Amino acid sequence: MRRNLLKERLKSGETTVGTMVQEMTNPSIAQILHSIGFDFFMIDGEHSPFNPETVQGIVRVGRLLDMSPLVRVRALDYSLIAGYLDSGAMGLMLPRVESPEHVESLVSYMKYPPVGVRGLSSDASHSEYQFGPFREFIEFQNDETLAIAQIERKAAIDNLEAIVSVPGVDVALVGPEDLSLSLGVPGQTSHPLVEKAIQRVVDVSNAHGVVPGVHMGSVEALAGWHEKGMRMLMLNSDLGFMMESGDVGLKTLRSIIE
Repeated sequence: MRRNLLKERLKSGETTVGTMVQEMTNPSIAQILHSIGFDFFMIDGEHSPFNPETVQGIVRVGRLLDMSPLVRVRALDYSLIAGYLDSGAMGLMLPRVESPEHVESLVSYMKYPPVGVRGLSSDASHSEYQFGPFREFIEFQNDETLAIAQIERKAAIDNLEAIVSVPGVDVALVGPEDLSLSLGVPGQTSHPLVEKAIQRVVDVSNAHGVVPGVHMGSVEALAGWHEKGMRMLMLNSDLGFMMESGDVGLKTLRSIIE
């Protein structure tokens, strides 16, 4: 069975850098991101219309490349969570977390008994189609999955200590744009209210042994938050890279030929 190298690196104190897969449905996106040098990627199952077969194809390539493929789920739905894990996802992120109960349910759906309530499908993508001794299989799978709470609501900031105290949560990852919206300053991700809230995620997460993370489109902003303690960094998305690079290239070319 394949180990979750992303989880191992985070537990050892390393900083990792990944991105969001938002638009590309071809499994080659995993290979492309690996060739660039990203440590991991997360498929956006919340805002993008990926079907289960598409997710499984991308995840399979990511696993073979040891990129610890992740998925952001659309909702706290057992069928979605168990399905993505059986397809081979090595970690899941739940958006719009507001309470410890949300995270408790996420962890329960992700883990096999006695830790959680996940149903058993042993000979599937998540096991590399190799099933060993029953107890060993259960313990291995429970240990290797990465549970991520996305912190993007004021309620999450207010309940942060309880959220990161839930047994089994590994990462608290900030979504700055939604957080700014919830704090009443939409789009102002560098507003003092937002920055204070993000710093609280860093401090409280570290105090409870949970990895703090953040997803941003700006290299400079990510670098700044890394200096302040963020360790799971997500840079932009496949769509963002394409649009930004295309915009710069086209404007440069037009300035030369016109």
